[in-house]
Amino acid sequence: MTLGRNIADGLKPIVDLVYPPRCPLCGDAVADQGGLCADCWRQLEVPGEPACSACNRPMGDTTVKGYERCFVCEADPPMHDGIHAATLYNDASRKLILTYKHGRKIALARLLARLIATKIPDSGDDLPLLVPVPLHRWRLWTRGFNQAALLAQELAKLGKGQVLVDGLIRRKRTPSLGGLGQRERERALRGAISVRSSRARVIAGRDVILVDDVLTSGATSNACVEAIRGAEAKSVRVACFARVVDGAGMRGGKKQPENTTPEAITTPGAT
Repeated sequence: MTLGRNIADGLKPIVDLVYPPRCPLCGDAVADQGGLCADCWRQLEVPGEPACSACNRPMGDTTVKGYERCFVCEADPPMHDGIHAATLYNDASRKLILTYKHGRKIALARLLARLIATKIPDSGDDLPLLVPVPLHRWRLWTRGFNQAALLAQELAKLGKGQVLVDGLIRRKRTPSLGGLGQRERERALRGAISVRSSRARVIAGRDVILVDDVLTSGATSNACVEAIRGAEAKSVRVACFARVVDGAGMRGGKKQPENTTPEAITTPGAT
């Protein structure tokens, strides 16, 4: 146990006295800082099995074998090597994301990362690179932090990989993607994201996990995956806290609530 952890543990009773632990969703009292109450835990929808072998999209038909792909991946195979999503996007996960990203409650990064980590398989000693989706410098200066980078750092603390926080760079400022169709999003992101030249050798030949808070249409993640593959990465997977999934491509699945998070829309596939 590190000195920093000893100090944090020693100060915990004082912090809890001054700032009593509250559920970030409903405000009810909880046992620990950054935790959810039992009722709010039950509101989170966790992806289950069976799932698409290509994108890990949950498929409702329990008779589907694990090696089968969803309709979306059969029609348009994804560029990535799999998705590790902690939750499916619903009202509860949306509120957590808004509180974390736009409410500036960055302490939630630890909770969100713990949930993501449960979906990432152990890789032994051969740790993958954790590369966050980049923000343009103007967006970073405005917001004050990159929410994906904080998640990547927390995942590294949990033993899920090695952080390469500046592996990608967003070279041009893109417009808000909310309300744009898939093709419009792809057009807006064309040439916007690339591998930082000084990090290309680090990425080459490595397994990479692209980290983000929410996965919606997949336009941004696809631009990142394409750039990472261009640097000759061994594999590229995507890890996120919430994933938007609608009924398209699901066998017997139910449609998710409309995604009204800023910069996000619901589109089939979410890959």
